[in-house]
Amino acid sequence: MRLTAALLGLSLAALPALAQDLPDLGGREVVVVTENAYPPLQFIDKSGAAVGWEYDAMAEIAKRLNITVKYENTSWDAMIPAVAEAQFDLGMTGITIKEERKAQVDFSDAYMRSEMLMIVRGDEERFTDAASFAADPELLVSAQPGTSPFYAAVYDILDGNEENPRVIKFETFGAGLEALKAGDVDLTLSDSTAANGYVSASNGGLKIIGAPLASEDFGFIFPKGSDLVAPINAAIASMKADGTMDALNQKWFVEYKMGE
Repeated sequence: MRLTAALLGLSLAALPALAQDLPDLGGREVVVVTENAYPPLQFIDKSGAAVGWEYDAMAEIAKRLNITVKYENTSWDAMIPAVAEAQFDLGMTGITIKEERKAQVDFSDAYMRSEMLMIVRGDEERFTDAASFAADPELLVSAQPGTSPFYAAVYDILDGNEENPRVIKFETFGAGLEALKAGDVDLTLSDSTAANGYVSASNGGLKIIGAPLASEDFGFIFPKGSDLVAPINAAIASMKADGTMDALNQKWFVEYKMGE
């Protein structure tokens, strides 16, 4: 990603002219739930702090809308149902905007577009793309059930059978990635935001193969009918317009290398 010198010098705290038109929510408390298991969007760093692209974006949204953010943590499996039941005001964990999910929750406008990539060990030579992986029945792929990588493995690579024994299920993406590194599986999938970060931090231990399988848009989720959707969308639009989103991408997907 190439950014102009002016953009690189942008302060994330600077309010754009467009922000003058944003609503002031008067310090309202907004309870945000996340998983902290999807670097570089959100994760726990070596010091034990919760950090990432989404945390920085939410901090900036809070400034622009005058809200107070309180964070809670839950598993991926529980997140969409919990937000749907209004246990939390907003959910963030790299959630792909899907029509079937819109029946349960409302989405913000997309704050990021990503592509689904295939991650393998750095010395992998048995297959080079989705077709050659699918052709060898001995090869296994790790996936977290209910996620976009899981459905991509099942429907874009394999036979459409969600119980296919070649899909080894893990509770977290991180556990599946560790299984790949250990040789217990042969492939894992992730959107490009995380995949490129893991590969760049692996010192050659991992690589990306083949063409992207699909593109996807990420959005924040809300209980149906939430009055926060419109203000959050306005803040997202202002951050795109003034280059703040590009600066966040530069920070987390170019400058930052996970594991350092």
